[in-house]
Amino acid sequence: MSMSLSPNTKAILLLTAPLIAGRGEPSSDLLEPGEYRRLARFLREKQQQPADLLVPDTVGLLGECQPLIDNNRLKHLLARGFLLSQAVERWQSRAIWVVSRADAEYPRRLKTRLKDDAPPILYGCGDATILDTGGLAVVGSRHVDDALVKYTEGIGQLAAKARRTLFSGGARGIDQAAMRGALEAGGKVAGILADSLERAVLDRENRNLLMDGQLVLISPYDPIAGFNVGHAMQRNKLIYALADAALVVSSDYKKGGTWAGAVEQLDKLRLVPVYVRSDGETDKGLDALRRKGALPWPNPETPEALAVVPLTEGSSKKPAALQDELFFSIHEEPKSYEISENLSPINDSSLLLSVESPLAPADELFAKVRELLGKMKTPKTDAEVAADLQVSKNQAKEWLQRLVKEGVMEKHTKPVRYGLKSQRSLLE
Repeated sequence: MSMSLSPNTKAILLLTAPLIAGRGEPSSDLLEPGEYRRLARFLREKQQQPADLLVPDTVGLLGECQPLIDNNRLKHLLARGFLLSQAVERWQSRAIWVVSRADAEYPRRLKTRLKDDAPPILYGCGDATILDTGGLAVVGSRHVDDALVKYTEGIGQLAAKARRTLFSGGARGIDQAAMRGALEAGGKVAGILADSLERAVLDRENRNLLMDGQLVLISPYDPIAGFNVGHAMQRNKLIYALADAALVVSSDYKKGGTWAGAVEQLDKLRLVPVYVRSDGETDKGLDALRRKGALPWPNPETPEALAVVPLTEGSSKKPAALQDELFFSIHEEPKSYEISENLSPINDSSLLLSVESPLAPADELFAKVRELLGKMKTPKTDAEVAADLQVSKNQAKEWLQRLVKEGVMEKHTKPVRYGLKSQRSLLE
């Protein structure tokens, strides 16, 4: 991740960020999330960008923004250039990078799943590519007993062995236990923090993991910002949006961030399947989440079993990554693909395994993948298939190569792409 700021990121920071570089109080004129969303939408409609507010002859554009945001307020915020330079120097000395929603490096999953609700600015440290790998989110209460801590560490270790990124909030208790288990087992971990990013980055235990690319820490809030209940509630949606499935290990009943985040997913956002712990004695909060539609955790004991958890039988809704209608990008209209005269999709049921057949979990998942890829009308790269299915590039490539060996697909060169064989070639 580049440590330099794009012009758009500079403008967004000036408008929305407290820029806490010392002991001074942050500006009270900062744009609230809703205000910035309206301003960003207005600029898009005018085919302008936030950076255009920084150009010397921007008086006209600022005047056009007057109905939305007071002109003098915008001028005051945009004039904080020296304060921004101080903050940037502090961030860079601590290897903290900053990206905005206008940057290509911004996590794709947040942008496509949350759209305008994705935070305009993200601060982070570590390998940002981990954020788009998908994986398992593990969340829970801060105050838990040793037995639940040990249980959660085991979940983290299993995720690492299954080569699935673990996402959590970095809070003490369940969050830290899950992250610790995954890290100790050599897995990749993303911590989405609600406060004190700078302190976490400078922590001796985290530093080597960050530098080695095993851990990434991010926050939508200023790196020096302290704990705030509202911030903790708001960042929960980021944890879910980055994952493929989520496990709630423990939760208070009708209170606390864990409860609020899970209910938001079940009642409103529905981004991923939400599971609740089903092993041992459950609490009132978990029972209530079950009644709201959360699924019982199937207690996988092997990495292979964990890999297919989102497709566990009994799920009322398949994960977004494998829904037929989401073979195209989330929130986009279905694309119409050109059908080649010499290449038609496989539609002979005898060529596909029945999903209802008694298969091992990994084979059942692959059968579903085979079915989805059988609808692909034009050749695609492994990266494009990975994006469509919302899995890692390595996983997509492994599936594609297996289909090539089976004779279902063929590999094209210059450029390298994978496409379905015609019915004629399959019969030869």
